[in-house]
Amino acid sequence: MNEILLKDAERRVKIGDGTITGGGQNVQIGDQLEILSRKAGSTKYLLGTDKNGMDIFSRLIYGARLALVVSLLGIVVSGIIGSSLGIIAGYYGGILDAIIMRMVDVSLSISLVLIALVLAAVRGPSIENVLIVICLFLWSRYARLIRGETLQLKSQDFIARAQVSGASNLRIMYKHIFPNLANTIIVLATLQIGFVIILEASLSFLGAGVPRPNPAWGLMVADGRELLSNAWWVSLVPTVAIVLTVLSINLLGDWVRDWLDPKQRQI
Repeated sequence: MNEILLKDAERRVKIGDGTITGGGQNVQIGDQLEILSRKAGSTKYLLGTDKNGMDIFSRLIYGARLALVVSLLGIVVSGIIGSSLGIIAGYYGGILDAIIMRMVDVSLSISLVLIALVLAAVRGPSIENVLIVICLFLWSRYARLIRGETLQLKSQDFIARAQVSGASNLRIMYKHIFPNLANTIIVLATLQIGFVIILEASLSFLGAGVPRPNPAWGLMVADGRELLSNAWWVSLVPTVAIVLTVLSINLLGDWVRDWLDPKQRQI
């Protein structure tokens, strides 16, 4: 009886030294975790598992949803702000135009990485930080382009007729100028989606973007840096996903631009 109890005790985990004793062999707990995690692709795990043993394919799908939602939300908010300020600057001109354009110059000169790191240090990594950085970076692009388009439309005859008929400035901007800028805004927004996805992944990779444990693509790439020698798929899979997604969206943006251009449609 004592021999049976002794053999059973030898198979128990020794918490103090972190070993598992059994069958005359000592195996480190860390070695057991290495065996259970970081599996390559199989029928059960199509794209393998990461260092924590989590399915990469499932995390990749959730990360795609997260990347697209953050990108689209940031583009919509920055597009509304930038387009509105661009129309106002181009239509009114003068001191208002000068102030808005100086704001654009300041926005273009600011280091986004520095802002992201400061926000992460003050508020901690969060999705809100990513949206703030995206809006601070993109609104100036919309404002500058839309301002130039508004200056051209402002000199057209239909704007002069609307002013003579007594239409208010707000009505002219909303009913006459904005509809003529819709194609430009759509094309610019489509072309910016790929860039914003890369920006979000870069901030998450640096630890200044989407917080853990959310499976952001940038975080997945960062988690696999130390495993490149023996578990290369942990970083490669999300990297390939980023490249293919950005390439596909850029091709879609080129197609939308050609489709909305009357000259290209005639050709």
